[in-house]
Amino acid sequence: MINTLMQPPKLDNISKLLCIQPHPDDNEIGMGGIISELVSRGVHVDYLTITDGSLGDIGLVNGSLKEIRKDEAINAGKYLGAKEFIFLDHLDGSLKDIPLLAGEIATIIREGKYDAIATPDPYNTYEAHQDHIITGLAAAQAAISVNLKEYPRGTATLPTDLKAVLFYFTQKPNTFIDITNHFEKKMAATAMHKSQINEEMLALYTAYFASRGQKMSGSDKIFEGVKALLPLHLHCIPEAEII
Repeated sequence: MINTLMQPPKLDNISKLLCIQPHPDDNEIGMGGIISELVSRGVHVDYLTITDGSLGDIGLVNGSLKEIRKDEAINAGKYLGAKEFIFLDHLDGSLKDIPLLAGEIATIIREGKYDAIATPDPYNTYEAHQDHIITGLAAAQAAISVNLKEYPRGTATLPTDLKAVLFYFTQKPNTFIDITNHFEKKMAATAMHKSQINEEMLALYTAYFASRGQKMSGSDKIFEGVKALLPLHLHCIPEAEII
């Protein structure tokens, strides 16, 4: 029993995944290959974007950056096979309230009857962006609370159970997926975020993720890794760090 507890959940059991990103390009950059692979396996994937991305102007667009980034998120996500797109439109760079955001995320998980979520790993030592940290911590709190009858308080939604929480942008991946056949699609989806990524940055990302993926595989194949945990691992289980 203990040996089973100390194992990461299997992605084979996922049927409906909510990818929770702080900004409109994080899902593609962080786990675009895995998203494409899971969709090819028949997994239903939806996107939840927490902020409006309105701080991310690097001088490449004219017009409303908020609306441009929303369009980019939808186009890139659809290209990878995502179905539905939810936007909370919190002000970019403003996230502070973990319990409030956790309640919002939990409501969406319960309404959509998702059995897994993915989000940036908030426990990375060198992550400096508070939107990433707050989003990850709020998603983690939601994950351990969605099975509670009265969470969030006053809710009309029904409890649900998650089979897995997948952390991307992680220093400690424990689950590796071969995305060799999806790598070009991942990078093409990333390139759709034209307001954020110029040709030089795209070339750098392509080289970096190819190199990192080959190190993960130990071969010419390109892997993408996530830290996959059970919701149970995220509360009172110190060994979660080494699972």
